[in-house]
Amino acid sequence: MKMRQAAAAAKTITAAEAAALVQSGMWLDYFGTINQPDAFDRALGERITQLSDLKVRSTLSMRPRAFIEKDPEGRHAHMISLHMSGYDRRLHEQGRCSYTPVNLGEISDYYRRFIPPVDMLILKARPLENGCFNIGPTNVWLRAIMERARLVIIETCRALPHAIGEGTDIRISEVDYIIAGDDTPVPELPNPPVTDVDRAVARLIMAEIDDGACLQIGIGGMPNAVCAMLAEAGIKDLGVHTEMLTDGIAELYRAGLITGAAKALDPGKLVYCFAAGTKPLYDTIDRNPDLSCRPVEYTNSPHIVMQNPKATAINSTTQIDLTGQAASESDGNRHLTGTGGQAQFVRGAYAADGGKSFICLPSTYDKKGERRSRIVFNLTPGNIVTTTRADMMYVVTEYGIVNLKGKSVPERAQALIGLAHPDFREELERQAHEHRLIPRGFSF
Repeated sequence: MKMRQAAAAAKTITAAEAAALVQSGMWLDYFGTINQPDAFDRALGERITQLSDLKVRSTLSMRPRAFIEKDPEGRHAHMISLHMSGYDRRLHEQGRCSYTPVNLGEISDYYRRFIPPVDMLILKARPLENGCFNIGPTNVWLRAIMERARLVIIETCRALPHAIGEGTDIRISEVDYIIAGDDTPVPELPNPPVTDVDRAVARLIMAEIDDGACLQIGIGGMPNAVCAMLAEAGIKDLGVHTEMLTDGIAELYRAGLITGAAKALDPGKLVYCFAAGTKPLYDTIDRNPDLSCRPVEYTNSPHIVMQNPKATAINSTTQIDLTGQAASESDGNRHLTGTGGQAQFVRGAYAADGGKSFICLPSTYDKKGERRSRIVFNLTPGNIVTTTRADMMYVVTEYGIVNLKGKSVPERAQALIGLAHPDFREELERQAHEHRLIPRGFSF
């Protein structure tokens, strides 16, 4: 049930006047990524010490938040994140930001069923000539928040790319207040450099991608390496039905390799629910009818993902144990990101006709000058399992690729040891035998 009735004509106010509406104990929602407000945030920062017990929910902060920076001891406000950026992670380590465990594709339902109504929703949007506002390439769960927000405030930003999709335009009758923004350039998310290990993993995945595959590609060097190699491989009629639209996918589109001709759902359309990257990505999105920005419950739900034949999910993780559990969002008790859509796309891709799911990772990493294995006998204490061993399909490191579906625990352990760096295989095998993960005398 709608919790608010917007005025027929929204009132234009200053950022300071909007911030003056905030009271102690309120729940605010900054929405996410490139739509987080800046003028309002600065104004709120100026009066944050006058408030107490203020809670602000957001997703993937791409700039420092003034209401946090002006409250260095965290006495007045606390941030709650649905998926953490590097900035959010640092705040979490200071005890100033908390995480809400979510499957990203279910968040609209959480707002409608479980999360209490928010007092204020404040987000950037692009003013249109017809009097509406376009939210740009961040659809996700916006409509669900708007249904439950007591006040909706738009901070205008003409720098946002105009995204075409479902529910990407907001009518002025749905808005309570408008802040004239300063058109701050859209924040960019730099791409990590592609390494030799990334390229080795990408080559192995490439051999498993067929003409007509419908891709979901996550963020990071390895997925970007896959995109780069796809551009060289001549694979035909690729489709995209993804959560995050990245620079790598946009490059494939600009190269003419994404046609969507083989898709069962939205043929000819590149479907995504949010985008974050560099200016060329945003320029590709702007007013482009080939791209369709959709709500997250449509992009991420496994029963929808599976309807496209050859759905192919490519995601990264940070640690896998010898039974196939993947921990992708934490380093022990140190929170890194969030569950995101990984688990949902793993299930949706597996269930598709000819579908495949790949979880990739480098075999090692350095910590305080010490090289460590990412394939381990036991996960680091406190680590969060993102993809369960029962859901795991393909695992890929620079040393090989293995499909774990249908394999017993001993078979999985032996296969995963073979994907580990050679320097760690003997110890992993010793641990596996010592703890009877691999029974004495066992062989394929």
